Amino acid sequence: MSPDNEVIERSAREPAVFATLYDRHSTAVFRYAAQRLGDHAADDVMSETFLVAFERRAAYDVAVVDARPWLLGIATRLMRKHARLEATAWKGMSADLAAQIAPDLIDLAGARIDAQRLTRRLAKALRRLSEIDRDTLLLYAWGDLDYASIAAAMHVPVGTVRSRLNRARRPLRRAAGIETLEQETDHGRADTAPQNA
Repeated sequence: MSPDNEVIERSAREPAVFATLYDRHSTAVFRYAAQRLGDHAADDVMSETFLVAFERRAAYDVAVVDARPWLLGIATRLMRKHARLEATAWKGMSADLAAQIAPDLIDLAGARIDAQRLTRRLAKALRRLSEIDRDTLLLYAWGDLDYASIAAAMHVPVGTVRSRLNRARRPLRRAAGIETLEQETDHGRADTAPQNA
């Protein structure tokens, strides 16, 4: 099985080969778009992402083996066009998250109310993030990309990704009532252990 960069390079001569990239990554692109905009817009974003990628495949850096960061970067830029839909989705997502967080048991009504309040505070904190910080955070959390892949997707250095994630996490921690002095030291997906533990 050829890596993504070879598939893209070969698609210049054989355009039909590009379908392999769709087969490999369409689920990840759809899932990322659905988490941000809902299923109703995710199909459009996914389709448009692969159309844009196909049209721009000649500009792809064939030194990069994995095309997923490139594709999620395209999807992120396309979703900015859907900003009004995303604002509506935040409201629906808040209700969905509250339903997922709190079990529907009468004796846990207090916990359910607390979870609903927390969900509202987190949703409000997410809405207040700058667009670029929110995109970075969601590429990490929902796109399941590591720092280097986010940097590639957003065309910025890894240090900028670390800074944006740190900046985005602070208000979310405050909204959740979590105060911490720990500093990020890892550039990957794994969470770091507290320095004072």
